[in-house]
Amino acid sequence: MFASEPTRPRRRPSLTPMIDVVFLLLVFFMLASRFGADAVLPLPLAGGGGEYTGPPRLVDIDPTSIRLNGVSISAADLEAQLTTMMQSPADPVIIRGADGATLQRIITVTDGLRGAGFTTLILVE
Repeated sequence: MFASEPTRPRRRPSLTPMIDVVFLLLVFFMLASRFGADAVLPLPLAGGGGEYTGPPRLVDIDPTSIRLNGVSISAADLEAQLTTMMQSPADPVIIRGADGATLQRIITVTDGLRGAGFTTLILVE
């Protein structure tokens, strides 16, 4: 009869490389995706050409102090002083960050003003 080689059991392919690829894809998509909502700070930039009435309301934010129209003022007094200068809370307040002021400091002052009821805050460079 015919002499044939003994049949060997068939080798199964290794799943290790496929599992490695799946884990790499998992890590990639976890790092590339965003979890949680981003905080949004709605501030219109200057240049819109809107109407400006009343006295100037320029808030300069320094790293350690706040100035209203060039005069140093505390954060607690800022809201009271701005209220006396405005006809309504919708009047624009211009915010300018000075050199060295961190973004967090500008956001903190802006959040304080929004909490006090000022609705039109404009950020300038």
